Amino acid sequence: MNENVSIDMEKAQENGQITYANEVISTIVSVATTEVEGISGIAGTSSLTGLLAKGKTPRGVRVDMNGNNVSVDVSVTVDYGMPIQKVGRNAQENIRKSIESMTGMHVERVDLHVVGVSFEKENQEMQQSQKLAEISFEEEHPAIEETAKAEPQEAPAQEAAEEEIENAPVVLVEETEDADEEKTDEQEETPAE
Repeated sequence: MNENVSIDMEKAQENGQITYANEVISTIVSVATTEVEGISGIAGTSSLTGLLAKGKTPRGVRVDMNGNNVSVDVSVTVDYGMPIQKVGRNAQENIRKSIESMTGMHVERVDLHVVGVSFEKENQEMQQSQKLAEISFEEEHPAIEETAKAEPQEAPAQEAAEEEIENAPVVLVEETEDADEEKTDEQEETPAE
């Protein structure tokens, strides 16, 4: 339902009407949802700029307006390890408060659908921990770092030695039974001193 809805308020009749496009409410829902700790995103959107694109209703958000009443249906992904029930309730409450404070509309219901679990935050934390561990190790073991810097200087000498070995002439000696017999004959002919 992508219609503009007129809101009749006491002051609105004196100064004119205020209308809200469906996209406005959807954007409020999207931002309010992603503000909640533990919500990694709205299903079907890749970034906040995707949520704020002019004239586009974010995928994963459905808004139904009837006069001054609004119902919201939102699909989200939750960060791994977070208590999903608590995160969901916090998101519902933040959505309700945001819509009501910004528009004056009454929120009848907020249906939240958890459609996925995100490991992105956990992966980022693990990568940061690994970087900190590497920095700490390097600070504690500076000799290892110096050795690692010295190794490339030794590499050319080692490569040259390996090249010499590879290019050295190869002599194959094959012993046969005839050669053994010749040695025996030669030994007999040589006079003993």
